[in-house]
Amino acid sequence: MASPGTLTLVSTKDEDPASLPVVPARHPWRWVGVAFVLVLVAQFVHGLVTNPAWDWPTFARYFTAQSILTAVGTTVLLTVLGTALGFALGVVVAVLRMSRSPFLRAVGWTYIWAFRSIPLIVQLLFWFNISYLYQRLSLGVPFGPELVSFETIELISPMGAAVLGLALHQAAYAAEIVRSGVVSVDRGQLEAAAALGIPRLRQFRRIVLPQAMRSILPNAANEVISLFKGTSVVSVMAIGELFYQVQVIYGRNARVVALLMVATVWYIVLTTLLSIGQHYVERHFARGDRR
Repeated sequence: MASPGTLTLVSTKDEDPASLPVVPARHPWRWVGVAFVLVLVAQFVHGLVTNPAWDWPTFARYFTAQSILTAVGTTVLLTVLGTALGFALGVVVAVLRMSRSPFLRAVGWTYIWAFRSIPLIVQLLFWFNISYLYQRLSLGVPFGPELVSFETIELISPMGAAVLGLALHQAAYAAEIVRSGVVSVDRGQLEAAAALGIPRLRQFRRIVLPQAMRSILPNAANEVISLFKGTSVVSVMAIGELFYQVQVIYGRNARVVALLMVATVWYIVLTTLLSIGQHYVERHFARGDRR
């Protein structure tokens, strides 16, 4: 029996097999499925266009409003800072997890366990209210005199608390992504490089990292996109990112659906741009890989 996607031969007993015509296998149910999906898509688009409840004039008025564009910039800034600081710290935590020292491995594991266990919104609210728990922070001799002290409320602004919470939360996941990518590289290659006298730093830069990035990038991109959408959580801290600004506007004019569509389309646009960037970065690190 021919499998799907294969070519079948139409023949009789008296014909030469080499002269038989090749007939492509037919898949009628595949076309039925395509038609069904196209009908659903057409119905959905028709509903978007003809249903007045979507309120497209209000959507068009606010999509490029200055307050929305400023909020989009704040969302992008939170994503960039959270990603950069989160992955920088995540690399450090991943090194601790792969250390030969049981103590350092325990420190790395504890960090990941703690920050993956506590919901992001709880972490953000904790950092936002840190001045309530600790009014003053000081540097000095442990259990001795203070050398420098400062007010906590002046140290961490709402924006700083948001970046700190996002970065610390992201680092816990980034550490496991980096660790999994590094351990996926065959240890035999490192042993061969060591036998050739290649320095350890060059081993990591020229052998481990290019191969590890093929495993790291897809998961890392997913985490960046998740963080980008997760910035909406900082709306509980009254920071003017995209979702918070949308809430402020529809709280005034009651155009909830149209303003939610403004946020939705901006999230889709920026996520698409991130996905395109992911594609080209993955293609760069996939050079020489037959897959």
